[in-house]
Amino acid sequence: MRSYLSKIVRANEFYLLLVIVVLSLIIQARSGQFFTANNLVDIANAMVVPGLFAVGAFMVLVSGGIDVSFPALASLAVYVTTRVLVDAGWGGGIWLPFLMAIAVGAVLGAFNGLFASRFAVPVLIITLGTASVFSGIMQGVLGSVQIPNIPAGMSEFGRATLFVAKNPQSGLTSNMPVSFLLLIAVVAIAFVVLRFTTFGRGIYALGGDESAASRAGFNVRRIKFWLYVAVGVIAAIAGLVRTSMMDQMHPTNLLGMELMVIAAVVLGGTAITGGTGTLTGAMLGTLLIVIVQNSMILVGIPTFWQGFALGVLIIVGTGISAVQLTRRNRKNSAALIQKGSA
Repeated sequence: MRSYLSKIVRANEFYLLLVIVVLSLIIQARSGQFFTANNLVDIANAMVVPGLFAVGAFMVLVSGGIDVSFPALASLAVYVTTRVLVDAGWGGGIWLPFLMAIAVGAVLGAFNGLFASRFAVPVLIITLGTASVFSGIMQGVLGSVQIPNIPAGMSEFGRATLFVAKNPQSGLTSNMPVSFLLLIAVVAIAFVVLRFTTFGRGIYALGGDESAASRAGFNVRRIKFWLYVAVGVIAAIAGLVRTSMMDQMHPTNLLGMELMVIAAVVLGGTAITGGTGTLTGAMLGTLLIVIVQNSMILVGIPTFWQGFALGVLIIVGTGISAVQLTRRNRKNSAALIQKGSA
């Protein structure tokens, strides 16, 4: 029992959870509104899209890469889906938009995966390029414009709620969206895949040492390719959820979210060099950033400070990752020295 508790205390997730609790108590003390039912539902609502993005970003980071194309990928996938269905006069349910978005997201993810698996170029450079390609196709080739009237099935899905939370003091109400269940499902599936499948173990192995993973029998090219296909699917789902919840398609609404999402994942303890990290930490990191962004108004801080706060969190997250990498390198060096002296 003591060893188990000691392991928990040493975990990065424990300290991150502690920071979240302390921050929540400070906001509650300043505003008296943080732990109200409607505010907690608002935070859960705000977690859905960045949480879905964080799952994909986490998988890429663990594999040793940095993907910055997923907002542009999601935007293009959902724009194509919405445009086609609007032009066709689709009036059915949400199932066809989901299938179309997933299919387009998989194709765009395969585009990333093809380059990442075939060329010895840093994934960051590849995805910087593909992000521009995706944005260019959407805004240049397709001539993207805002679509105010999305298909009825998407609109209904965006308005669907699990329950309504009411603040007894102010009378304000907030809806818990059905899409929150989608976030839970994607996180659960990703957890099972990463924890209990050869594909998931291969992702961690790639981040640890790609050459060693190949020698251990992992098909590096295949794992990389299907990893980016999966990330494309998750990104497309996140984009469809955002568009449905907004009840309109805005081509550039998702662009620029990559820094926030990557910062959240790194804050959660995922090494920026790959190989280590947990999905729990990634979700806690996302929750921390969502709390910071959504709760500033409760304590009377102007919203333009959000960028400053996000920048600080990115620096802190990168610093934590750098410290973890330094410690790991020192341990490896010490082990090699001891082995050599023996």
